[in-house]
Amino acid sequence: MRRPPRPRRIAVMLKTILYLHIAGGTAALLSMVIPLVTAKGARTHRRSGWVFVGGMTVVSITALLLSGARFFFDPRPDAKAFSLFLFYIAILTGESVSSGVRALRAKDRATHATPWWDIGLASVLMLTSVGMAGYGFASGHMLFTWFSILGFVNAAQALRYWLRPPTHRMHWWFRHMTSMLGSCIAAVTAFLVVNAPLAGVSRGSLIVWITPGVVGGIGTRLWVAYYRRRFAGARVREGQGFASPVLGSSVAAR
Repeated sequence: MRRPPRPRRIAVMLKTILYLHIAGGTAALLSMVIPLVTAKGARTHRRSGWVFVGGMTVVSITALLLSGARFFFDPRPDAKAFSLFLFYIAILTGESVSSGVRALRAKDRATHATPWWDIGLASVLMLTSVGMAGYGFASGHMLFTWFSILGFVNAAQALRYWLRPPTHRMHWWFRHMTSMLGSCIAAVTAFLVVNAPLAGVSRGSLIVWITPGVVGGIGTRLWVAYYRRRFAGARVREGQGFASPVLGSSVAAR
């Protein structure tokens, strides 16, 4: 029995990977809001959060595979540039999800940590960010330059978190929250870019790519400031001998 030609097998494989990529992104988008609005640390928060993490993990892995396929097999002139960008976004998204999950396992540490996975992934993100910045300047792709700055800042924050002793008793909370919100921004950005033509907007529009990051970044800073005030108030009440309802039993038990 004759085997199908190799190009056809590759096409089928890539289509399967693309479907997995879409499925992962859909799962992440549908589950994204639930952890944001439910009680932190409660069962609903944890379960929906794991659905989001699973979806974004699938998105990152399949994006790496698709970027490699586009780079080596797509003959179109802009394919290599797009594949490099997709590769970079996969690393950026993967680092955010990984850091957000693993911060929960480091909440009891009192000194610096040297987990090879976290430091290595953040280092890879930093190196690729520098490479993307250089490529963006050389090729005139401002989109590459913008995301290289975003990735470099994320990588620097991750390395600072893992390599320095904690300065706040709820350090793990803020690392988890900011990393997961960064992943949410990535998911929303991808959704808007894919569906931009339906609204008559080009997928290459900087507004589509940058707006979620700007709005999400401002929202994240406001949310972090809110919880810093909230935790500070809880600590004052505890010092005065009052029971603190601020954290909630679900978070305190984590």
